[in-house]
Amino acid sequence: MKIKGTSVLVFVALVLSTVIAESTQTCRANLEAACNGGSSDGWDGEFFPGISKIKYEGPTSKNPLSYKWYNADEEILGKKMKDWMRFSVAFWHTFRGTGADPFGAPTKSWPWEDGTNSLTIAKRRSKKASNPVVRAHFEFMNKLGVDRWCFHDRDIAPDGKTLKETNANLDAVVALAKELQVLYSEIAFEGTSIKPLWGTAQLFLHPRYMHGAATSSEVAVYAYAAAQVKKAMEVTQYLGGENYLFWGGREGYQSLLNTDMQRELDHMASFLQAAVDYKKKLGFKGNLLLEPKPQEPTKHQYDWDAATTFAFLQKYGLSGEFKLNIECNHATLSGHSCPHDLETARINGLLGNIDANTGDPQIGWDTDQFLTDIAEATLVMLSVVRNGGLAPGGFNFDAKLRRESTDVEDLFIAHISGMDTLARGLRNVAKLIEDGSLTELVRKRYQSFDTEIGALIEAGKVDFETLEKKTMEWGEPYVPSAKQELAEMIFQSAL
Repeated sequence: MKIKGTSVLVFVALVLSTVIAESTQTCRANLEAACNGGSSDGWDGEFFPGISKIKYEGPTSKNPLSYKWYNADEEILGKKMKDWMRFSVAFWHTFRGTGADPFGAPTKSWPWEDGTNSLTIAKRRSKKASNPVVRAHFEFMNKLGVDRWCFHDRDIAPDGKTLKETNANLDAVVALAKELQVLYSEIAFEGTSIKPLWGTAQLFLHPRYMHGAATSSEVAVYAYAAAQVKKAMEVTQYLGGENYLFWGGREGYQSLLNTDMQRELDHMASFLQAAVDYKKKLGFKGNLLLEPKPQEPTKHQYDWDAATTFAFLQKYGLSGEFKLNIECNHATLSGHSCPHDLETARINGLLGNIDANTGDPQIGWDTDQFLTDIAEATLVMLSVVRNGGLAPGGFNFDAKLRRESTDVEDLFIAHISGMDTLARGLRNVAKLIEDGSLTELVRKRYQSFDTEIGALIEAGKVDFETLEKKTMEWGEPYVPSAKQELAEMIFQSAL
């Protein structure tokens, strides 16, 4: 989960100011009222005027702006597809993505951009400015058919000169977000409640967090981070958020030569325990989520992968208080596959949410591309089905357009592709379960443990002396084939 470039107010940029009205960039949305002498108090038309609500048209459709595999209300394996998926739009990548990378300047300038970081637009409270059709984010969600979103506090409101001013900025935008959630819930989603899948505090961009937040060597930074998380938890709850996320942006080290690793880990545990205590004080019912990542921006992050994070939670007595948000691209950066980290989280009762993205094996950094690999999506959905679903978590598209994709239409195409890929994965899992061959292959591979002695071993009731006697009795073991090629053949036949 990253923000490229300067974190700026997003909801603020959703209504045109006088500056935007004078800019030719916004005319890409073809709105004469805003581009040609219209009112500067609000955007009078659509941000995506050439795009209708995305519909399911089936696998044979050639329409790029349609779903081929994702049919929201279709029931598969006892649940509607939308309830298996619980899709969410990532605010930062979708509406703040600029196309910048470590070697190049931004390549995109969207119609809703104004290039500022002020609250001027958000503070326009006229009836006209509250019209839901003028808000790009909610218009996008409506047309995509997605009713959840994710945000960092600094995505939607800028830092002020003081914490008090910063909190006031956030309050102003959150009030507008709440209004838009209600409006679109009633109008666009026919009463379905629009809400954040999760919210979080952005604790890595500001210079104060150069040494980390909860693991900073400065107590004043630790305190500031706690105050920021406190406020972010409050606004997430106010907006109806279903989860609250922690991502250790700089919770790690660059060098052990100047780092007291034990002390930093203890501090991070104390910070997370305080968050647990405040969650209970708030009466927040959602999950607290931790998101593992091996490196970036530090050389070594303390929550390297799912297993490392589970060990940390166990050591500090926090394993019952948190679940994990597994990001696929982070799993591959740690040297694992995404399904590996999902299964590690699942079998330990920690799978809470998934950031659906992927990386490029030929590029060394976290590229946050949309997941389009059908085989990987099938393995991802296999873990989700085994988990019984993700609720109150879901799939967040922590993914961005490629640097070379610069059309507004590309935002829709990317999300449609990602949603269809995971939906196709779910359909493949249903095929595998119905066929039963893969399940039977695995059962047979371990059937020796279904014997009396095997059951006693699994129950932890057999000592070495007994096993030595059994070995003397049985002689040299027969080791059958694992049938890996057959397993792969069965799996591929479902794709």
